[in-house]
Amino acid sequence: MRYHNITKDDMLNGEGLRVVLWVAGCAHACKGCQNPITWDPSGGLPFDRLAKEEVFDELDKDYVSGLTFSGGDPLHPANIADVTELAREIKARYPDKTIWLYTGDTWDKVKEYEIVKYLDVVVDGEFEESRKDVLLHWKGSANQMVIDVKNTLEVGMVVLYD
Repeated sequence: MRYHNITKDDMLNGEGLRVVLWVAGCAHACKGCQNPITWDPSGGLPFDRLAKEEVFDELDKDYVSGLTFSGGDPLHPANIADVTELAREIKARYPDKTIWLYTGDTWDKVKEYEIVKYLDVVVDGEFEESRKDVLLHWKGSANQMVIDVKNTLEVGMVVLYD
């Protein structure tokens, strides 16, 4: 896996104060994307031991609510295995921290992935420039859903996070 940035003390990409890992690689190529530089899966930097320690150093802080995976697309074939392993490790090491994930994939596809077991919230769906709304909370366009993963899995139908 490769990444472009680790943002600290972020309040825009999920609830609370968060660490955001911006991965490289996205096949969606949404018109109007805010991060087209992250589309190339060979762009950015290798996610190595030092990068992982940087993420963990932030998650060690009591006031940090959790980690958000964004990009690019964390579920891109170049990322999904490493993102899943990192999510598994974070959930085991920090059970009280939340994990959010932004993807251009829809919930119907995402729900089949192992990583779902470790996620608290998924923001799904491609960004649609024609449906862009800057007043929406935690998403960029009206077609996207902010999904409460645990409750969705429990009841068997999509439960939106509020």
